[in-house]
Amino acid sequence: MGRARPARLRHIAGIGVDRMGAVADGSGRDLLRLENLDTDIAPHPAAIERTRQAASHDPDNSYLPFVGQARLRAVAARHVERISGVRYSGERNCVICAGGLSGILNVLLATIEVGDEVIVTDPTYAGLLNRIRLAGGVPKFVPFAFTPGAEWRLQRAALREAMGPKVRAMLLMSPSMPSGGCLDAEDWALIAELCRAHDLLLILDAAMERLVFDGRPVLHPAALPGMAERTISIGSAAKELRMIGWRVGWIVAPETFMPDLIAVSLANVVVPVGIAQDAVATALEHSLTELPAYVEQLQARRDLLVEELTGLPFGLPGGGWSMLLRVADFGIDGETMAARLLAQGVCATAMSGWGEAHGAQFIRFVFSNEPIARLRGLRRRVQAALGAASTTEHPGAESR
Repeated sequence: MGRARPARLRHIAGIGVDRMGAVADGSGRDLLRLENLDTDIAPHPAAIERTRQAASHDPDNSYLPFVGQARLRAVAARHVERISGVRYSGERNCVICAGGLSGILNVLLATIEVGDEVIVTDPTYAGLLNRIRLAGGVPKFVPFAFTPGAEWRLQRAALREAMGPKVRAMLLMSPSMPSGGCLDAEDWALIAELCRAHDLLLILDAAMERLVFDGRPVLHPAALPGMAERTISIGSAAKELRMIGWRVGWIVAPETFMPDLIAVSLANVVVPVGIAQDAVATALEHSLTELPAYVEQLQARRDLLVEELTGLPFGLPGGGWSMLLRVADFGIDGETMAARLLAQGVCATAMSGWGEAHGAQFIRFVFSNEPIARLRGLRRRVQAALGAASTTEHPGAESR
């Protein structure tokens, strides 16, 4: 049957992660798995046990309540309140969603019109860009500044210049995925200023907000003047709680947004996995004491990658799960590098379509899914994949 592709899919691009994961799964080889945002660090034992109990607990085997179980809504609202300093109620300000990205799509569908521009950083995960487009929006990129070996920095002047009559919202994440770039207090102050001046909505992807390194503070923009009424926070059990397969997230928003958010949620997934929700509430409560050791482990892996890649043009992540290497400096693109790395026993994802200034020129290394012992020696494999050009240190970088 011949048919035209729906117009809403015209600009929906593949993310590459699924393809590389399938290649790795089907290879029959013990590859170093750096391609996908999985993790080898288990969730809290209490959350696993609560999931086992829920599988045989009849009230958890239910469509109800459609907006999410009361305990999880209350715990999620308190969690966002604790970080932001803004008062939230589980009953009035929170709806549970089937993972963070599902929540982001619901927020976009409930808040933007077709043709509205949505500010994102460059680079931004292609899955987020696809959801903007699926909702009828247009991503508008504001680049991070890239300096080899240094942290990514928001280009504030470019953010000011990006303001225009079609901009309706900003969709931001800190640490940003995939770069690990973190927004500092001055960045958030500028973002708040522009949101107030141009009456913009701030959609905060908070999936990794506490996974920050080097002792930096966790900053939440809803605490800034005039931002509580225009900030919607979307959290997820996947990254901070390491509960990827549970597929549970939460949307915490001002009460005025809730009727539309609930309407879209009911028209989409209806309700997240019932047997997962109370386990997520349990893990979220335990994260108050458990998270520091987890962040310490992630930072140790980040630091090892810095050691392994010193002298090569990588961007230093201030948090998160991944690090980017600019392979365009060696005359190749990310797709070419991904193929070369496979020959060296490493599976990594190229970033075509993940940005304009910082897209196809990079390869992404996810360090959340491999222990330090297996990450050691990555430098040798990367240099072999880059070829002879990598035997000379990147100009302007420190020698190893």
